[in-house]
Amino acid sequence: MTSPPTGEPPGNLADDGVLLTSRQRRQAQRDRRRRAKDAQYELRLERKRAKDGTSWHGRHIVDSRGLADAFPAPQTPELSADSVRRRIIHGAILVLLLALLVAGVVAAVMIQRGDVQLPMRNSDPAPAPLSCPSETVEYAPNNTVTVNVYNGGSVEGAAGKVAEELSNRGFMIDEVANAPAPLSAPVIVVSGPAGHAAALSLQRQFAGSDFVQDERADAVVDVIITSTFTAALPVPEINVGPGALACPHMSPPPSDPAEPLDPPR
Repeated sequence: MTSPPTGEPPGNLADDGVLLTSRQRRQAQRDRRRRAKDAQYELRLERKRAKDGTSWHGRHIVDSRGLADAFPAPQTPELSADSVRRRIIHGAILVLLLALLVAGVVAAVMIQRGDVQLPMRNSDPAPAPLSCPSETVEYAPNNTVTVNVYNGGSVEGAAGKVAEELSNRGFMIDEVANAPAPLSAPVIVVSGPAGHAAALSLQRQFAGSDFVQDERADAVVDVIITSTFTAALPVPEINVGPGALACPHMSPPPSDPAEPLDPPR
């Protein structure tokens, strides 16, 4: 019997030289083709792994996502002792500031309502109480008196009407404007020490007028009309004799200057 030649086994022999039947031979060929396909498939997988960056020489590379999945962050982060101490101090400071703010608001409200009285220290000596000028002065002729007329009430145009009336009586009108009324009298007459006679002449024009003295050096007189003013006295009823200024708001109050006096004999 002649032996088969060396090299690749014949188509009817297995790898170990055993003679195969036709069926076995076909099965062996199919197995070889399948193993060849599997080898090609494994080769393609190796090449793909080398390209996607997730493997290196057959070893898997762990990225940040893989680390996060393997080591998840704790639900509550751990704080150091210094961080806890700082948070406690900051919280205490905020609570203290809030308490001071609330206390300041409450104190301001109590002071405004008068529940709390703050001690007031005045280093300046108290001024001596003012008194109404008590000297008797002559009635100054109307055409020698310069007067400013101010509206200190809520009636619009009151100062203009009074200024026109005084101008018709011979007074010299300087200014007509608005000004706050310092008193509640119907008419307030204001002058300095040099304007007492002129102030008397103007007080005689209005019943119930009140006199206030300021520090002006000239003899110009201010007449302030308030909301309670009605009308000036009629000219025939005006007393042109000497007299004293009337200051109802001061003590002692003098007699009403608008009350007719007996003319000098």
